Amino acid sequence: MKTQQELACRLWETDDTAARLLAILICRPKAFERDELDVMLREARTPKVHDWLVNYVVKKNPHSEQLRLAWSADPDPVVASAGWALTTERVTNKPEALDLAGLLDIIEAEMKDAPERLQWAMNHCLAQIGIDHAEHRTRAIDIGERLEVLKDYPTSPGCTSPFAPIWITEIVRRQHDK
Repeated sequence: MKTQQELACRLWETDDTAARLLAILICRPKAFERDELDVMLREARTPKVHDWLVNYVVKKNPHSEQLRLAWSADPDPVVASAGWALTTERVTNKPEALDLAGLLDIIEAEMKDAPERLQWAMNHCLAQIGIDHAEHRTRAIDIGERLEVLKDYPTSPGCTSPFAPIWITEIVRRQHDK
């Protein structure tokens, strides 16, 4: 299937998970207005739909930075997790205007007691700061070790643990070995 924006919008309106996933795959990400994406995210309560919407649509939309700022401050932890996912993208691709030390301050203060989806998103941001920014790596690892978020998360053999100190150390090692 090629891009079919009208069909994608009709599929989204069904509120069916499979239809929404297909809609995400055939839509034109840049065709959505900011408010449309905000409504769509709030409707996307299924984790996979939420993740695909953020990663395949919102990140490619010209309103992504406005949404990142708005969603990061949203009282709904699922919506806030989308803001953190967009922030993690910025940490890697456009960190210049970000206050990385300030992000670490927020993560340090709030991640331990955050609801699960928000905690995962903040943990990913913590790991990405440690991976991509050597000047913040020691602090990121220290925060992860002290908070112990996802420390005991079961990890399959051959996979990298989501526990930030292990995750950071392993990815940096792999990058160094290349």
